Amino acid sequence: MTVAAFMDLALYDPVLGYYGRSPRRSGRAGDFFTSVDVGPLFGDLLEIQIAEMAGILRAAAGGRGAVDLVEAGAGNGRLSADILRSAGQRHPSLLPRLNLHLVEASAEARRAQVATLGDVGSRLVSSSASLPDSFEGILIANELLDALPVHQVVMRTEGLREVYVRAAGGGDRRADGEPRGRLRLVTVEGPVSTPDLGAYLARLGVALMPGWRAEINLRAVAWIQDAARRLRRGFIVLVDYGHEAGVLYSASHANGTLTSFASHTSAGPESETAKWLARPGEQDLTAHVDFTTLRLAGEEEGLETLAFLDQTYFVLGLVHDCLEEIQAPLALRTLMMPGGLGSTHKVLIFGKGVGRPPLRGCSFSQRVT
Repeated sequence: MTVAAFMDLALYDPVLGYYGRSPRRSGRAGDFFTSVDVGPLFGDLLEIQIAEMAGILRAAAGGRGAVDLVEAGAGNGRLSADILRSAGQRHPSLLPRLNLHLVEASAEARRAQVATLGDVGSRLVSSSASLPDSFEGILIANELLDALPVHQVVMRTEGLREVYVRAAGGGDRRADGEPRGRLRLVTVEGPVSTPDLGAYLARLGVALMPGWRAEINLRAVAWIQDAARRLRRGFIVLVDYGHEAGVLYSASHANGTLTSFASHTSAGPESETAKWLARPGEQDLTAHVDFTTLRLAGEEEGLETLAFLDQTYFVLGLVHDCLEEIQAPLALRTLMMPGGLGSTHKVLIFGKGVGRPPLRGCSFSQRVT
């Protein structure tokens, strides 16, 4: 099977999948750490940007109408709960106008959302594995796209090859009929499963050198295209770790970026062995996001790119005139830490039918490191 098919099963199978079996995987007791795990500050800061965007949409609608707040990859709803509680305190007139839609593949996580939302649960309009058919408002996705299944390819002298996963061992049997050796998963190379992989790289003008490995996230392209078509008017805010294509598909990432996380430890990308194959369904699998292709795909579907910047500068834009209000300075430093969440995580903001308004989160700097 392709690496994408393997990831789909290992992460999202409703019975055996890593995300399918648990309502929460991040935090100190989990396998990895996200901005949401810093505490409610991340949602509190996002609310500042969401309130501004809601105001822009309200003005465009002549001061009428509700605003859809859609969170994709919502998990148990912690981030949206933080946003809504902050809105109730900072912008109380906004809270009744927000219609919350939580999008989450894991049924276990969806079942936990009502309890997580608690006192702001009345704003929940829908909870589903799919985006709303049509919405007008703000779509946010924090660390969603890096966990979508990717194809892995490797360049050889004879051309582009794809990496596949297959079972090995256990074929020979002893005299009593029992298999010799333990069945294990290994990677093998073969022809690409779809011409879309070569077309993806060609469109970017990427020339992989012999021996280089790379991941191609066709699912992320389909996701942004789908989101753009369903959004009637509003904004899309994507927060994730990754790079522009010129960096992602270069010598600095010649072994690819596909890796696993377990107990806050990364196996690291490897060219010849694949530790991410171990214990399928019991560890996170992730690969860096190609923001260049995301941007191009979104723009082809009618989105306008409004900003692309490090999380550090996005946070600084939101807090630069209200630092005295921050009650958690350590959490703030964690969100902005160079080499950590601040610089590894990028913020990509699209607009549709809203022009090019100046946004507070982009007011400090639109720098990408």
